Amino acid sequence: MSYMAPIKDMLFVMKELAGLEDIAMLPGFEDANLDTAQAVLEESAKLCGEVLAPLNVEGDRNPSSWKDGVVTATPGFREAFRQFAEGGWQGV
Repeated sequence: MSYMAPIKDMLFVMKELAGLEDIAMLPGFEDANLDTAQAVLEESAKLCGEVLAPLNVEGDRNPSSWKDGVVTATPGFREAFRQFAEGGWQGV
């Protein structure tokens, strides 16, 4: 299974509908520009496409479970979450 994030569509919405350029003019949001948004979306797309999406099949075959107070995660999920956390994505 492969996933290709619709980055062009996301950037269109951020620019044309959400007014990203207007937001970038607010004090403290100077870095909230289209170049920054594109860089963040591209890196996020890599994580989603290369790390998270491939886990969908494994999750279907070996779903996480909870038994006697113990959670057993799908193989690969721990490593994927580690990459998610180390990349700082929980703060985005």
